[in-house]
Amino acid sequence: MSTPIDLDLETFRSTVSEGGTVLVDFWATWCGPCVRFAPIFEDAAGRHEEITFAKVDIDANPELASMAQVTSVPTLMAFREGILLHQSAGALPKAQLEELITAVAAVDIEEVKAEIAQRDADGSGAAD
Repeated sequence: MSTPIDLDLETFRSTVSEGGTVLVDFWATWCGPCVRFAPIFEDAAGRHEEITFAKVDIDANPELASMAQVTSVPTLMAFREGILLHQSAGALPKAQLEELITAVAAVDIEEVKAEIAQRDADGSGAAD
C-alpha cells in the first residue's frame, strides 16, 4: 500500500517531472479542510499505486508554495510527465478525487505536448 511522500523545494521538480502521474496536495497543519482531506488523499494513494501521491506542507516550504502560486489550502495539483494538467483549491470529496484521477489518466498527453510545442513555436508562450 502506497502512502503520500513529502516534497520540498529540492524534490518537487524532480518528482513531478520524472514521468507518470503525480498528485500534489499543498496543505497546512492549521487548516481544517486540509486535515479532513488528508485521509481521502491517503486512501486514494493506497488504491492507485501507479500514481505518485505527494504532499507539501506550506509552512515548512513557503518558497515552494509561492513558486507554485498556492494562495489557499488545500490546493491540489495534478501533473503528467511534468505538465500541470489540473490545479484547484479546496478539499475534494472521495468521489470527486476519483473523477479527477480518471480525467487526468484520460488526457492525451501527446496532444498536450504538441499544443505546448505549437504555442512555443508561435512565440505566445502562454494560454490565451
